[in-house]
Amino acid sequence: MIVVKIKPLSVNAAYQGRRFRTPELLAYQIELAYKLPKIKVPKEGTLAVRYRFGVSSKGADGDNLIKAFQDCLAERYGFDDRRIYHWDVEKVDVKKGEEFIAFEICLIVDSEKGRNHVSYKHFIGHP
Repeated sequence: MIVVKIKPLSVNAAYQGRRFRTPELLAYQIELAYKLPKIKVPKEGTLAVRYRFGVSSKGADGDNLIKAFQDCLAERYGFDDRRIYHWDVEKVDVKKGEEFIAFEICLIVDSEKGRNHVSYKHFIGHP
């Protein structure tokens, strides 16, 4: 997995109402743009993602951490997040100052086993 040393940003901290980005989201996007490695995501096909969020707040709501990060990934790597059909998400407790996000983006290969079966053709950005 690729590890990015950044505190995950929740949806609550990212948006004001329905239309306006917060200063926290803008700062988060700039920091991520600088820290994310260069990887290539295929232009076609369905995707699966794996996220691991290291958070220092036990009150952090795991699903709120996904949206801002996923939107940044889609913008940085030039894919439409509607192509994501499988998510594997984990939240782990860490000490303050040790927050991180680890991620993988994978291409889903359809098989005879159907849509419920996810097999990965290859890992994108896997070290």
